[in-house]
Amino acid sequence: MTTCLPHHSPWLVIGQAAKAPPYVVPCVNRCLVVRPHRPLVQSWMRKDATDLISQPYVGKKPHQHYHNSIMSRVPEWKREEPNSRNLGASWDGGRSRGRGQGRDWSSPSSSSRPLSQIGPRAASAREPPLCFRLNSAMIGAVIGRGGSKIKDLQHLTKTKIQIIKGDFDAEVKIFGSKDMKVKAKNAIDSIVKEQERRHSESNVDNTASQPSVERDISTDNTAREVKPLIDWDQLKAEVVEWEKRKWADLPPIKKNFYIKSKATSSMSEAQVDNWRKENFNITCDDLKDGEKRPIPNPTCKFEDAFQSYSYVMKNIRKAGFQKPTPIQSQAWPIILQGIDLIGIAQTGTGKTLAYLMPGFIHLDSQPISREQRNGPGMLVLTPTRELALQVEAECSKYTYKDLKSACIYGGGDRERQIQVVTKDVRPDRQTVMTSATWPDTVRHLAHSYLKDPMIVYVGTLDLVAVNTVKQDIIVTTEREKRALFQKFLENMSPKDKVIVFVSRKLVADDLSSDLGIQGIPVQSLHGSREQYDREQALEDFKSGRVKILIATDLASRGLDVADITHVYNYDFPQNIEEYVHRIGRTGRAGKMGISITLITQDDSKIANELIKILKRANQSVPEDLIFMAERYNFHKQMKDTGKKPSKFQGRPRESY
Repeated sequence: MTTCLPHHSPWLVIGQAAKAPPYVVPCVNRCLVVRPHRPLVQSWMRKDATDLISQPYVGKKPHQHYHNSIMSRVPEWKREEPNSRNLGASWDGGRSRGRGQGRDWSSPSSSSRPLSQIGPRAASAREPPLCFRLNSAMIGAVIGRGGSKIKDLQHLTKTKIQIIKGDFDAEVKIFGSKDMKVKAKNAIDSIVKEQERRHSESNVDNTASQPSVERDISTDNTAREVKPLIDWDQLKAEVVEWEKRKWADLPPIKKNFYIKSKATSSMSEAQVDNWRKENFNITCDDLKDGEKRPIPNPTCKFEDAFQSYSYVMKNIRKAGFQKPTPIQSQAWPIILQGIDLIGIAQTGTGKTLAYLMPGFIHLDSQPISREQRNGPGMLVLTPTRELALQVEAECSKYTYKDLKSACIYGGGDRERQIQVVTKDVRPDRQTVMTSATWPDTVRHLAHSYLKDPMIVYVGTLDLVAVNTVKQDIIVTTEREKRALFQKFLENMSPKDKVIVFVSRKLVADDLSSDLGIQGIPVQSLHGSREQYDREQALEDFKSGRVKILIATDLASRGLDVADITHVYNYDFPQNIEEYVHRIGRTGRAGKMGISITLITQDDSKIANELIKILKRANQSVPEDLIFMAERYNFHKQMKDTGKKPSKFQGRPRESY
């Protein structure tokens, strides 16, 4: 067990009935960590250092004689070096301690104390210390792992060594007799030369422009220019050159496979504008810097996009599609031209086929045959395993010239995995990103991984819920949630199918167990279940073997189950974007759906955003929700202005 004490604590108190004093080390949060006591085999008293505590104290102030003890009140120190750092600024071999410094570290200003307080080995150092400069890159080599090397050096030379770290170099002070100081200096020179030799052998020339050990600063304090250890411009240029060599041997890829139909080419600008307005007010833009490219006209029919690709038309007729969705009509001519695309549209609007159909054409029509290619030709990244399996099933549904698909999944941070994956994908690739929402995180990803993209968004970039979903909001308390949910289950009809969203895995297991005890068929879906169980739960829900699926937000993204009639938000999500994704699980493919959301006082911070979502979708806003938002705004304003909160003047609600 460790205990963190803030820097401003004037006293550190040893644990009760301590049999040995604790020791103190620096903590990453810039506080002092008091760890349990060292083994009893270590002596309490150190004969070679007078500045260590020599007897235990339990909750008492030590004698002021122990000026530098870890238990003493720390004096107001002044810095000697303006560029020195507080934490870990000076190494003294473990003999001195001070406030804000861990074991084996001292303040940069500790040298300003009388020499009698520095230690018996330095008592003879009545002459000034030997001072010189040391390259910061060499400090680790001199100190050694855990301070082992500098401790041995001090022991052999009977000196005390202080290292005060700066931005690019460090000041080294050696206390002791004249001969021993020279001996210690020579030993440090040898360590530095050996380290520089190793660097030169590994082609890392960090010290070519300046020696690591400078002349004695006590005789010459002339300012000198400090050059950085690494030439970053040269390093970047080398990386660019290496990237060119890496991809130089790859065969070229063809990107433009778009063949305009007569109907599409003949559309006037006014006709295009009218079509986009009539189809949920589609907006298009070119995000390329400089001269803008013309936005392609929409393909209003399947034949307008794929008239020259009979295999694609065969799959479309087999699936029974009547006409493309708005996002498909505008996205297909852009993707077929090999241009990067950002597609923003509500859930259930056909974004998957918007990139799959052109993807088949790009894969099959390359000048290099498939047998001569290495690795997959198309990579689809999804946020959840369930969505990855769903896309894989969609690929298998449309057979195209024996193209095969495989699904690979595993847990991990999404953005970091994207970075790893794109490292070995050729830079002249085409990238398509689709989403139902456009938050800052998605914008950041698009900026990082897409090159000169076009953007197509259906409706507005403002967060909007699906307009085919009736949203019911119930303001309640945590205690009443279970009763409201039970009442909903009792009123379910045999045709109803509901997905229940909860915030925690434990709640999902708890609710599903309760329903199972009541004899109600139910499945649960969350990240702690085995992959086989997750797939089985989803399959049971899709097939209709169970009508109730209790899930975390794992199921909120892209999950496509056509006949979900209700979405029940037992717990409100952490952000409003997740709410939009959740309720988008119903009301898909033009069908109507219902969402029921329970909201408590703990969710008041999102009340304002929820009201905006309801108003944009022309939904009724409950008075209880308006009252919650007003109350939250009132208390937030009082907190921001620093005034003492007064009683909120508003009509009380039973929920509070």
